[in-house]
Amino acid sequence: MLLFNPHNDQHQHNDERSRELVEKTIAFFEKKGLKQIKADDQEMVWYEDFLDFIKTEQIFATLLTPSGYGAADSRWDMWRIGHFNEVLAFYGLCYWYAWQVSILGLGPIWMGDNEALKHHTAELLEQGGVFAFGLSEKDHGADLYSTEVMLHPQADGSYLARGSKYYIGNGNCAALVSTFGKMADTGEYVFFVVKTDHPNYECVKKIDTSGVRQAYVAEYCLHDYPITEDDILSVGPLAWDSSLNTVNIGKFELGFAALGIATHCFYEALNHAAKRNLYGQLVTDFPHVRKTFCEAYARLNAAKLFAMRAGDYLRSASDDDRRYLLFNPIVKMKVTSQGEQVVNLLHEIIAAKGYEQDTYFEMAIRDIGMLPKLEGTEHVNMALNVKFIRNYFFDPVDYPEIPRRDDIANDSYLFQQFTGGLAKIRFPDYRRAYTGFESENISIFREQVELFRKLLIQAPPNQEQMNNIDYMLAAGELFTLIVYAQLILENSRIYQLDEALLEQIFDFLIRDYANFALQMVLNHSNLPEQEEIFRAMLKKPAQNQEHFKQLWALIIALEDCYEMSE
Repeated sequence: MLLFNPHNDQHQHNDERSRELVEKTIAFFEKKGLKQIKADDQEMVWYEDFLDFIKTEQIFATLLTPSGYGAADSRWDMWRIGHFNEVLAFYGLCYWYAWQVSILGLGPIWMGDNEALKHHTAELLEQGGVFAFGLSEKDHGADLYSTEVMLHPQADGSYLARGSKYYIGNGNCAALVSTFGKMADTGEYVFFVVKTDHPNYECVKKIDTSGVRQAYVAEYCLHDYPITEDDILSVGPLAWDSSLNTVNIGKFELGFAALGIATHCFYEALNHAAKRNLYGQLVTDFPHVRKTFCEAYARLNAAKLFAMRAGDYLRSASDDDRRYLLFNPIVKMKVTSQGEQVVNLLHEIIAAKGYEQDTYFEMAIRDIGMLPKLEGTEHVNMALNVKFIRNYFFDPVDYPEIPRRDDIANDSYLFQQFTGGLAKIRFPDYRRAYTGFESENISIFREQVELFRKLLIQAPPNQEQMNNIDYMLAAGELFTLIVYAQLILENSRIYQLDEALLEQIFDFLIRDYANFALQMVLNHSNLPEQEEIFRAMLKKPAQNQEHFKQLWALIIALEDCYEMSE
C-alpha cells in the first residue's frame, strides 16, 4: 500500500538511521495522543515539547544538513525529506510548518558562498535550532522587485539593515533568519542573516491564522541592525537565484504535507463510516458512499504517485536535465489541491462529525486549504507551466530512464541550481509513458491528450487569446493534467499498481479533463475549429463494475488499520 500508516510504515527507508528517525517521530506523537494535540491546537500552545524532541533526537540536524557539514549520517536527501513532510503533517500541519520554514530559511544559506556561516549553521542545527525565511513583505507579498528591506553601507565597511518582513514562520525564535533585501547604494539583491535575540531585531507581532494555530507566523522589523560581511550569504545574481531556487524546493514540500493530512482524514473517515448505522444499514453499504470513498482513495493514491515520481526527477536533476522545473510546480498546485479535494470528498461522507472538536478532521479542514496558497498561488504556478507546452509536445529528446531514487545520496545539485532558460528545457516523447497500457480508460484519456496536441497544431491560440491570461490559465489546466497522468503512469509501473486502482484513477482523470474542456467552451471565446476540438474532448470514462468491486474490497479492508491513540 502506498499510503502512510504509522502502525505499519512501508516506506522504503534507505538506511537504518532514516527509519529510526521516522519511528521515533511516530512514537512521539502517538504518545502525545490526539486529545493533547487537539487541546494544544485549540489553545494555540507553542510546541516547546516538539522542539525539545527534535533537538534531543537530532532530527533537523540529520535531515537538513548537507554532507560535509554535520555528522556522518547527515545529508540533504529529498527521498527521506519528502517522507518526513508527510509524517509531520499527518499529525498536525503546525509541526510540519516549523520544519517547512526551517527548510526555506536554510536554502539561501546552503546555496550561498559563505562557508564559515554554513559550518556555523550546522552547529546551530545540532543545538536544536530552527530557521526562518525573510522574503515576503506586508505591502508587496513575495514581489521580489519591490522589496524595501535595505542594507545601508557604513564608513567602516559594515552595513545597517532597515525594513520589515511579514508572514514569516519561526520569526519569534529562529536561530538565524535568512533575509532578502537590496543594497541601498547599488540596488543589488542581497541575502543576509539576522538573529531573533538581537536587540535591533523586533518581533513585532504574531499573526494569528485559522490554521497552524500553534505555529508562530511573525512580522519582524530591523532597526539599524548591524551587518558585516560575515553575515552576508550572497549578493547580486546569486542572491536572486537563491530566492527562487529555495522556493523551488519549498513547492515540493507542500505536496507531501497535503498527502499526510488527507491520509489521516481517510483513516478517520473510514473508521467512522464503517461503524455508523443509518436506516438499518452501515454507512459504508450505501452505494454513493462507496463511490465517494473510491474516488477519494484513487485521487489520494494518484497524488502520491505523482509526488514521489516528481521527487525522482528532482533528485536526478542537473544542468542538462531540468524537467523538475515543470514537475515541481505541479506538485505544489495539483497535489495540494487534490489533497484538499480528497478531504472535501471525505467530509461529504462524515458530514457533521468532521466539525467535532475532538477529531483530527476538524483541524484538517482548517489546515488543508492553506497549502495551495503557499509558495505562490495556483495561478502563478500555472502561468509557469504554460511556458513548457511547446517543448513538451513538439521537441522531444532522449534521456536515460529515471529509476526510483530511494538511494543514499546527498542532493547537492539543489544548492547549485540556476534560474531562467525555461525555453531550453526538453522532454522525451510523452507517449512513451503509455507503452504497455491498453486498458479502456487509459486509452480514452490518451485520445483526449492527442486532441490537445491536435489543437496546438491545427488551431493554436491566436495572439489575442495568448494575451488573455484567463484563457491561457484555463488551457493550462488541460496541459497540467496531461503531465500529471504521465508521471502517474510511470510510477504505477514502478510500484506495480493494482489494475482496479489504476482504472479508477483514469476514470477521474477523464472526467476532470472533460470538465476543463467544457469550461473552455462555456467561459471563453474560441475560434470555430478550437471549439470543435474542445467539444471532442468531452469524453466519458468506461464503467467496469468488477474493477469497482475489487477496489472497494481493498478500501474496506483498511477499516481499523489505523486509529490514533487518545
